[in-house]
Amino acid sequence: MPNFIPAEAARSEIRVSNSRFIASAAPTPTVEEAKAFIAAVRAEMPDATHHVYAFVVGHGATTTMGMSDDGEPSGTAGRPVLSVVKGSGLGDVTVVVTRYFGGTLLGTGGLVHAYGDAAKDILAKVARVEKIARSRLLVAFDYSHFEPIRRLIAAHEGAIADEQFAADVTLTVVLPQAQAAPLSHAITELTAGRAEIAEEQA
Repeated sequence: MPNFIPAEAARSEIRVSNSRFIASAAPTPTVEEAKAFIAAVRAEMPDATHHVYAFVVGHGATTTMGMSDDGEPSGTAGRPVLSVVKGSGLGDVTVVVTRYFGGTLLGTGGLVHAYGDAAKDILAKVARVEKIARSRLLVAFDYSHFEPIRRLIAAHEGAIADEQFAADVTLTVVLPQAQAAPLSHAITELTAGRAEIAEEQA
């Protein structure tokens, strides 16, 4: 089953009884990135009444979740946002709903609906892409194979993340997991087995 993540950050706004609910969503593949996004939204709108958030990092059984009511009555804000995020089918996502109080108290039920609706609104609008598992290869080889190996990497949808030039060339290559074995085989054939290749999860 495909795993989907937000393609990019997005923002939308709804109004409920003169209160503004500004929902911001972003792809956040780690808890650290989720916290950084939440902090960035707070810094962008420091005069807001509340910054309620929920995040889901990972997919399926390997998820880490978090939420905050940020001063709203317990259970009226973070929980409904998290419920919407969990039901969206997205992973590696953080939603921050920023409220500017409009002078009218919404009550417990009103808050639950308002925060939930703001989260639904942004997640209905955010573009989705399939998350592709990636591998990282460390490849060490003789200088004479540099250009042919660069071409092989490109042909296998890889990107060179780092280059080290010493006695040999050592490249750090990030590529779709499904391409790791075919690329390793192609490099081994090209270098007659003289290249050193180590794989790790990206």
